[in-house]
Amino acid sequence: MSVDDQTWATRAACTAIDPDRLFGKGAEQRDIRSVCFSCPVRMECLAEALNSGSSFGVWGGLTERERRALLRRFPEVDDWGLWLQREDDDLVAEIHARRAPRILTRVRCAS
Repeated sequence: MSVDDQTWATRAACTAIDPDRLFGKGAEQRDIRSVCFSCPVRMECLAEALNSGSSFGVWGGLTERERRALLRRFPEVDDWGLWLQREDDDLVAEIHARRAPRILTRVRCAS
């Protein structure tokens, strides 16, 4: 799939919900992201958000704060799609889990 190909979005689990719910604040984001954990295109969504630096909303099951933490911790990553395909990394495995990841804890411990 090409970087510019966003046809994955039509297969997203969130297409049936009000988009405003994905752009809430704080606890609202943590609650709505549960939709993401069964989404067939969650990693594509997350890679898109990280590659484009999307600052708002829930993308790929991560909140704004969690994505900012990843971007700060790994400033050298220029293709998040490839990074998320790694199989030799505990943090990537945590992100792929079908539950809320402990990104903030893991990123702080790795610093």
